[in-house]
Amino acid sequence: MAAEPPAVAAPRGCSSFKLRQADRLASRHYDRFVGATGLKTSQYSLLSHVATLGPIRPADLASRMALEPSTLTRNLRPLVAQGWLELGPGVDDRSRLVSITEAGRAKRTEVQRAWKKAQLAFNARLGEERVARLHGLLDECIALLSDGSPGDEDDA
Repeated sequence: MAAEPPAVAAPRGCSSFKLRQADRLASRHYDRFVGATGLKTSQYSLLSHVATLGPIRPADLASRMALEPSTLTRNLRPLVAQGWLELGPGVDDRSRLVSITEAGRAKRTEVQRAWKKAQLAFNARLGEERVARLHGLLDECIALLSDGSPGDEDDA
């Protein structure tokens, strides 16, 4: 007689709440490391996206990062004010392009070192095997929840 597989527990509680709670805790963890550079993790993500994708139209950047255009505009302001990103002319008089400056590239390099320390500490705290399983599960969930819009699957 074959043994029956263990029963899968039914979900308990609100998935949205649990995801937001995990997000807040993970964000605090990363911000403790990245914050020493003067940036928030979300600002580092924006700087990295522009470094990788730019020069890019703000609407395209918002789409790739799954942000509302107004949120992107608000998040761009301090990075532009610091001289790490710049808004320049686009292909016509009505469009603009976001690009990273040399100072922004230097800042990104500085923050990358802090982010790497945060990632290693995160892996050590949760265990690399658990983090790899978490990434796999999150990738599956993102694919299932995605509507196929550009940026639904992009990394920070």
